[in-house]
Amino acid sequence: MTIRIERDSMGELEVPAEALYGAQTQRAINNFPVSGQRLPKAFIAALLTAKVAAARANAKLGHLPEAMGQAIETAANELLASNDFMVHFPIDVYQTGSGTSTNMNANEVLATLATQIYGSTVSPNDHINFGQSSNDIIPGTIHISAAIELDKKLLPALAHLAAVIRDKAATVDRYVKTGRTHLMDAMPVRLSQSLTGWAVQIEQNIRQLQATRPLLHSLAQGGTAVGTGINADPAFAAEFSRQLSEITGLSFTPAESFFAHIGSQDIAVSLSGQLKTTAVSIMKIANDLRWMNSGPLAGLAEIELEALQPGSSIMPGKVNPVIPEAAAMVAAQVMGNDAAITVGGQAGNFELNVMLPMIAHNLLNSIELLANIAVLLADKSIKTFRVNEARLQEALARNPILVTALNPIIGYLKAAEIAKQAYKEGRPIVDVAAEQTDIPRDELLRLLDPMKLTQGGL
Repeated sequence: MTIRIERDSMGELEVPAEALYGAQTQRAINNFPVSGQRLPKAFIAALLTAKVAAARANAKLGHLPEAMGQAIETAANELLASNDFMVHFPIDVYQTGSGTSTNMNANEVLATLATQIYGSTVSPNDHINFGQSSNDIIPGTIHISAAIELDKKLLPALAHLAAVIRDKAATVDRYVKTGRTHLMDAMPVRLSQSLTGWAVQIEQNIRQLQATRPLLHSLAQGGTAVGTGINADPAFAAEFSRQLSEITGLSFTPAESFFAHIGSQDIAVSLSGQLKTTAVSIMKIANDLRWMNSGPLAGLAEIELEALQPGSSIMPGKVNPVIPEAAAMVAAQVMGNDAAITVGGQAGNFELNVMLPMIAHNLLNSIELLANIAVLLADKSIKTFRVNEARLQEALARNPILVTALNPIIGYLKAAEIAKQAYKEGRPIVDVAAEQTDIPRDELLRLLDPMKLTQGGL
């Protein structure tokens, strides 16, 4: 490998000749061979976008020549337009807790490219990083990247899932199934009622995620090293937010307190908590689908999920509920990510949180996983499942719990006696009730009609 010699404040270092980054990035590569995982592409893209907003703000405020600011913006846009820009950002997630290495990685890469465009030296620290610190740009980028991914990916994906569930509910409204509590037979429900419950779960999560946006759109940028704004123009924070809002189409604002945004990650922890709640909803839906699909002979077999691939390497003909299983694993991972983010949020010591890269990685990972699985769950499970009406009717006909509808007429104890006899003898509840009460059979059939029982009331 051909090398070149780069210098920083700590001395000389060998760097690959073709690398766009410099000495500080190479030191981080050498120092942190931990996981092989990089910060997500969405985070790096947001960081580059933030650097554009900073260059625009600094040029407008007179701290950079306009042509230099434009060169920095062009360099960032060329990177973002390329398919392989992540090759220039090789630093491990598990690095210095402020994310300084990643900030300098971006500064060095942009300085190299901007120098070529500008025709004169553009410094990573003095120009690209002007008016900034890793301690405000990295927390700010956590918010920016999460806000963009929420807006562009997760919220649309969840809206799609909710819409597909509601559409499916409308098509299965005529089907009545045995309800279950404690996994035991209970009063009947319409299949549409079960699905509507799922839809409301997802819609509630959408509303709660939307409610996080105002705080998520508030930025640490302008607080620099410790929140005081040292070495930043007093007008920089507001101008940065204006420029970033123009670039992204989202409404960003300076933080109410730079000290809060730099010293803590409470907003990221809060967002992660809501992502966890969304994962819990996804897990519930996935498990309901798996149970209803179970069988096809020895399980519930109330629905048949779309067959997507062979289910066994040894048992021919077996088909498994692969998408709900994937959804359950996603949910578990998001819950795990939240636990790590919660611990990370506690690492705000005095004026700086020092688990920022891990928080960024896990937060964006949760958003991406949930967005991807929501679409798969909608399109490859819920939209396409078939209802096994015969199996639904068979179970309903043998469900003694229907006797609950007779409680107001014959009382709980008598109804329990009838139910126990029906269970013991394996007979339809209407037959036992006809023998044990003086209610005419026609009236019993009306009172015990499963569809009627899904409508509530006396």
